[in-house]
Amino acid sequence: MAYNSYRPSQSSTPVVLNLIIINVIVFVAQLVFKDLTSYLALYSYDTGLFKPYQLVTHMFAHSPNNYFHIIFNMYALWLFGSSLERLWGGKRFLIFYFICGIAAGLTQMFLVSQGAAIGASGAIMGLLAAFAYTFPNIQFYILPIPFPIKAKYLAIIYAAIDIFGQFSGGGDVAHFAHLGGLVMGLIICIIWKKSGKSRY
Repeated sequence: MAYNSYRPSQSSTPVVLNLIIINVIVFVAQLVFKDLTSYLALYSYDTGLFKPYQLVTHMFAHSPNNYFHIIFNMYALWLFGSSLERLWGGKRFLIFYFICGIAAGLTQMFLVSQGAAIGASGAIMGLLAAFAYTFPNIQFYILPIPFPIKAKYLAIIYAAIDIFGQFSGGGDVAHFAHLGGLVMGLIICIIWKKSGKSRY
């Protein structure tokens, strides 16, 4: 888990705050309605369970049996997203977030043929890529490492963890979704920079 020496200079930005609120509301609904998660989750295209809406709904569902899943994702959304929303503006930030989340879902559903994916992690990995690309030298701490690590190296570390995790068995983590979101985030940032649209 990453703990940051960097602190966002202001309170949460509107889009980030609303995304967090929606995620929390959906999580509470999942706890109340036990079957809801199965409707929101993203299934592989070849299972017969895939529905197009799942490419969006899976981004707002989290494991009801693991509170750390949503807590860590919402912390990361606030940490990386607030600065990017201030830089880009709400509309561009929201477009970026959904593109990365959908790209993460597509990567998962075409490369993993079993199970179901839930969580905002793919979209948030896109935010991490964008943050590292835009603010590469901002420093973070990762427990238990006792020294700060720059954002650009933090993104590389998390990408390496997902690559290793996927090819060592995968477990119950959607590693391909993480990588799909991260790669898409980086691609968008590069395109925006070349087109001069990296900020409003």
